[in-house]
Amino acid sequence: MTALAATPRNGELGFWMAGLADKRPAYPRFTGQDTVDLAIIGGGYTGLWAAYFAKKLEPSLKVAVFEAEQIGYGASGRNGGWLSAMPPGNRATFARASGRGLDASIALQQEFVAGVDSVLDILQAEGINADQNKGGALVAAHTKAGLGRLVTRRDTDWKYGLTEDDVHLLDRNEFQSQINISTVHGGLFYKHCARMHPAKLVYGLADTLTSMGVSIYEGSRVGSIDGKILTLDNGRVTAAKTFICTEGYSGQLLGSRALIPINSSMIVTKPLSEEAWQQIGWNGPQCLNDSAHTFIYSQRTADGRIAIGGRGVPYRYGSGTGGAGSTAQSTVDLISTKLRSFFPGFPFEVDHAWSGVLGVTRDWNGGVHWDQASGIGSSTGYAGHGVTAAYVGGRTLAELAFEKETERTTLPWVGYRSRKWEPEPIRWLGVHGMYRLFGLADQWEERRDSTKTSLLAKFGSRLAGLHE
Repeated sequence: MTALAATPRNGELGFWMAGLADKRPAYPRFTGQDTVDLAIIGGGYTGLWAAYFAKKLEPSLKVAVFEAEQIGYGASGRNGGWLSAMPPGNRATFARASGRGLDASIALQQEFVAGVDSVLDILQAEGINADQNKGGALVAAHTKAGLGRLVTRRDTDWKYGLTEDDVHLLDRNEFQSQINISTVHGGLFYKHCARMHPAKLVYGLADTLTSMGVSIYEGSRVGSIDGKILTLDNGRVTAAKTFICTEGYSGQLLGSRALIPINSSMIVTKPLSEEAWQQIGWNGPQCLNDSAHTFIYSQRTADGRIAIGGRGVPYRYGSGTGGAGSTAQSTVDLISTKLRSFFPGFPFEVDHAWSGVLGVTRDWNGGVHWDQASGIGSSTGYAGHGVTAAYVGGRTLAELAFEKETERTTLPWVGYRSRKWEPEPIRWLGVHGMYRLFGLADQWEERRDSTKTSLLAKFGSRLAGLHE
């Protein structure tokens, strides 16, 4: 039987952040008044990358990053550590909305493929060690219906510009030769994905920025923006340009219905022995998720653990963000059960559990926006694909604001706007209803060994705008 730790750590911004507590850099609180060329609201990946590229474009700029809590407080410090080529949204929707058709979404997909290696190249050049390792990603199909979805997914990926070298189908034996999941029917392998340590990436980027002359302020919440004036609790800033990079915490500045915070939870095991890794057959740094409608995402960490996440309570009424990430035991049990189903009988012990929120628009499509007249821009709505999206979005925002035309500034998510979310309680009922449909669909397919995707899942996918 699988044993769980009696008292795993819970919350505390998660395993990644808690593990670096004694190495966390401290930045001052902003007080008084100042004038800057560029003010960036949000000390996560998007804000840090935007600051990096703004300084690269214009080294003389006076740039300041204002973080309400501490850098990496949100999804940037709590995510699953996947640097992947998955775009944040529905490629078919982007193709239609752009007016340029398929070519527009192929360009978007190719930019995200290139983004994976670009991030890795920058980390190497800047001397940032975030435990990065490009081992690809495996997607496991536990049912025949799930395998059928993966075949369709592969074909769709090829349609949007990926090649057989980028993504290819694995049969059962090929999959198990990489990770020995007993119930797998086969799966996909994606070449362009790297594992990394989320908090180390945050701190590495922040350290690089300070060496470039960027000012970083923590505990410095921007309460309002009025033209060029940013009002904080203890001061005021006049900014020629302002970037809003607050993702799931954007309600106050972008409006509570522009995007909502969807909750995702994670656990991490205690370190496994080399014998244990051989037993479960996870022989490298591949990331892992599955074809279930209520899917998981996981990685083998650099220090020999399994970090695995999924949806527990997907959404808090009134767009609550959950603070430091305390996670209900029922959610810990749910994710633990999923892990046990992959490797039955193995004695995993949970060491830490936590939750965080990701920003989701009504149709799950992200967008980069820049308004030249007001001098205000934003990049948000990554829907769980934020590590690479924050890099591409932050870089694009800097290029738009400082009038540098590139292949990124014409991508179809630039200027894309989703319709607003419904008011409460409709959106709470809608989000929970969608996830309930997905959960029931998974149960239906598993119990009946279905060869076709449940109609419940098809309805939920179309309702959410996820179907391509």
